[in-house]
Amino acid sequence: MDKKLKNCSLCLPSEYPLIWSNSDLRVVLINDNSYPGYCRVESIHHVKEMTDLSNTNRQEFMRIVFIIESVLRIHLTPEKINLATLGNITPHLHWHIIPRYKLDNHFPKSIWSDPKRFEKKELSEAESLILIALIQEKLCN
Repeated sequence: MDKKLKNCSLCLPSEYPLIWSNSDLRVVLINDNSYPGYCRVESIHHVKEMTDLSNTNRQEFMRIVFIIESVLRIHLTPEKINLATLGNITPHLHWHIIPRYKLDNHFPKSIWSDPKRFEKKELSEAESLILIALIQEKLCN
């Protein structure tokens, strides 16, 4: 049985718009103004590592990550997509799906490195709604 941890931000309802969820996972739109379309796939359960999941759950987790990556690539045409699972501070399994653009603040370095420029472009509300609809369509098929 899952224990909800008081200090685990991912055990709580997300502060970000919910795109999709099932009994094990949720997809949220971070949409950082430096990384338009930035999404995160989060385990609803308090799971620390990918190898803590069954093979079936691990495959399902990655299927969702790859669907999000595919929709972002097609719809936003970024230069690159970064996939990251870090969880050093929050030991709660989640994958970052980050569209990268040649003019983003850190390209070609990690988004967690020191910024080299300060241009910002957030997806508009209409663009966010379109992206959410596209992801939901792919995940519900």
